[in-house]
Amino acid sequence: MTSSFEFHTYPARLSDAERDRALKALSDGVALGRLSHDTFVRRMELALAARRSDELAVLIADLPTEGRWSKLVFGTVEAVSGFTVRLRRAWQAERLPKLLLPHPGNNYPLRIGRDPASGLRLNHETVSRVHAELSRQGGLWVLRDLGSTNGTTVNGRRVISAAVVKEGDQISFGRMSFRLSSS
Repeated sequence: MTSSFEFHTYPARLSDAERDRALKALSDGVALGRLSHDTFVRRMELALAARRSDELAVLIADLPTEGRWSKLVFGTVEAVSGFTVRLRRAWQAERLPKLLLPHPGNNYPLRIGRDPASGLRLNHETVSRVHAELSRQGGLWVLRDLGSTNGTTVNGRRVISAAVVKEGDQISFGRMSFRLSSS
């Protein structure tokens, strides 16, 4: 009697850094006008669901890569200009009211806006009736702007369509600002 064993080798799990690099390349592609909103949202969903590096590579293959000198120049300018933003954010962070993240087991998106049916109702003139939505996707929190008039920002940067957020981030709906917290 012989027995046979199957031996499977599965590719290594994607690191958070690899996924973050792909998500940054996609968001840079939107910022530069290389991707439409719909393409960005679809590719972001695919990036969050990807299991292998080659799946991520396909999603960003048509986006331009920066040369060494441009990375150095833009990286330096970003670091210097980002310092004042980080300083201001650190100064304000503890003074901002907390916005508690929903329980991770909750599969329903949290609607944010002036509409009485919103899960988080913000009664302020700079907040749209249906302003934004916070949902859990692939183990990450994703904040989507729903076409608001005065915009949604994460850490001072405007959300064009969607952004991955985490505890400690400063988010604003119009002129109402909060710090994300899990407790």
